Amino acid sequence: MSKSGARILIVDDEIEILRALHRSLAAHGYDIFEASNGEEALEAVAHSRPDLILLDLGLPGISGLEVCRRVREQSSLPIIVLSVKDTEHDKVLALDLGADDYISKPFGMNEVLARVRVALRHTAQVQSGTEPIFIAGPLRVDFAQRNVQVDGKDIKLTPTEYDLLKALIKNSGKIMTRQMLLSQVWGTGYGTEAHYLHVYVGQLRRKIEPDPAHPRFILTVSGVGYRFNTDE
Repeated sequence: MSKSGARILIVDDEIEILRALHRSLAAHGYDIFEASNGEEALEAVAHSRPDLILLDLGLPGISGLEVCRRVREQSSLPIIVLSVKDTEHDKVLALDLGADDYISKPFGMNEVLARVRVALRHTAQVQSGTEPIFIAGPLRVDFAQRNVQVDGKDIKLTPTEYDLLKALIKNSGKIMTRQMLLSQVWGTGYGTEAHYLHVYVGQLRRKIEPDPAHPRFILTVSGVGYRFNTDE
């Protein structure tokens, strides 16, 4: 059972989902708040100050996308989107608006709990300051020295490859859409050149992955983008 006591706001207009999420998350030690529409969600964010939001996109009144946009304008608190599988466009849009992750309905509770832990862990790392040295398995990145090693051997990266790796690591555990990565690495004028990203991800995988054909670190999120994985 988690002892974090993190405050989680669940926003969904389906009462069965609200009850199931509330029961499971509360059983793991989280402090739970509920909202069934966008207006209630924004009010709860303002007054209850949650540490994380589980946000359904298909809300009555103010949409989940609009809630995401308004929350992100004033806060960096993690947002995990809950979405039915046939709304891929809305998932990508939500991520571009600042959501940290998404879970497709129907979902398993273990998946929800795992995603919540990752999002809260990432937030804690950001708030405490990013360590100058990042280590995950055989990968070691010294940001101060711009040095990358795999199994103790120096890996030569181009400036663009390094910037891409840095952007992914800085957002470990989060889904980064193609547009987000293109904007961060190449600049805002490159929001549609997805082929650039595909080529550089391939090059980066060949240099840092133990098995590039079966990536451990840079995972593809089909139809959306990429996620940097730090779990074993």
